[in-house]
Amino acid sequence: MPDARSPDAPGTIAVRCRVNGRDETLHDYPMARLLDTLREKLHLTGIKEGCGEGECGACSVEIDGKLVNSCLIPVAQVEGAEIRTIEGVATTEQLSVVQQAFISYGGAQCGICTPGMVLAAVNLLEQNNHPTEPEIRAALAGNLCRCTGYMKIFESILRACDRTEVQS
Repeated sequence: MPDARSPDAPGTIAVRCRVNGRDETLHDYPMARLLDTLREKLHLTGIKEGCGEGECGACSVEIDGKLVNSCLIPVAQVEGAEIRTIEGVATTEQLSVVQQAFISYGGAQCGICTPGMVLAAVNLLEQNNHPTEPEIRAALAGNLCRCTGYMKIFESILRACDRTEVQS
């Protein structure tokens, strides 16, 4: 019997997209969650499942530059899309400025929310490289953390802005 994710499994479709800059063909059922397909097919385990209901942001990915909860996206909807996961944030062997700031300033705790928080912060900083704290709060409103009081997360993002400015 063919595996449900194999190209010849009955009822599956082939979805062509770009994931972290690479052309990919995802084979899965049309209504399979993008979260599961990315984790199981492409082994992108930085994406976490928190609530499975689109409330926590742990499964955040970018689709065509827009931050979304991958637990709510059927794989059939990403045909031709450009997808970026936390694994696609660092473009070299080094961490991105935002990732390093989360480590240096205590924004990362247990790690469940961290990938979604970092991706939300990167998404924000690509649109606004000098956000105010209220703008940071608004951009991260869809991401929940059960470990921190959020202040270290906000501080990490503000510090990443400072470091980005220095590196420019």
